[in-house]
Amino acid sequence: MKIGIIVAMDKELQLLLPLLDQSETRSVDGFELNMGVIAAAEVCIMKCGIGKVNAALGARALIQDFAPDLIINSGVAGGTGGSAKVLDVVAATAIGYHDVWCGPGTQWGQAAGCPLRMPCAMQVLNAESIKSNPSVKFGVVASGDIFVDSRSVVDHVLNLYPDAVGVDMESGAIAQTCLRFSVPFSCLRVISDTPGEVADNGAQYASFWNAAPQKTFEIIKDLLNEKNTLIHD
Repeated sequence: MKIGIIVAMDKELQLLLPLLDQSETRSVDGFELNMGVIAAAEVCIMKCGIGKVNAALGARALIQDFAPDLIINSGVAGGTGGSAKVLDVVAATAIGYHDVWCGPGTQWGQAAGCPLRMPCAMQVLNAESIKSNPSVKFGVVASGDIFVDSRSVVDHVLNLYPDAVGVDMESGAIAQTCLRFSVPFSCLRVISDTPGEVADNGAQYASFWNAAPQKTFEIIKDLLNEKNTLIHD
């Protein structure tokens, strides 16, 4: 089974690369693909860059070059003040945009030709390593080209998706690209901060990187140990 893993930032990439055995790299369309093995699964990890355009371009390059059976978007996300706290892992049940409106007759958050909530791969959500981990929280991840650092934006997100547990800047575009190319998609992100929860949200975000334990990203390795489960939807 071939698994593609996409992150946005170098800090996230550096927390995942130590999990990769037998690694080699190659460049495709300006993106560096890090190939290797995790838990006996053939894996390609890439950094796409921040934002929806970078994410879509990176996902397309990965799909066309590596032909993965599943793409996992990993990295960090902001919390919404619900069940997912800092250092918890969010397993998205669906992805929705919070900054898209295509005009009259459409729903806010719905990209043209896509469902309002783009579903995530059930084989990941049903994996024992995900279901049995008390640090994993489930819900919608809302995505948009905004670094969310205020409670007012979080409130906007929750108005659109009351069950949103995380916000990010890439998962929507990756999910939409995977939908276009019929590749199963999953989003597993670690909560780095909760906008509006503390007076200085920027400091909360910065301190996460000082304390972020490797084990928060090793859930990927635990998941890939169940690769026979991941083959079946």
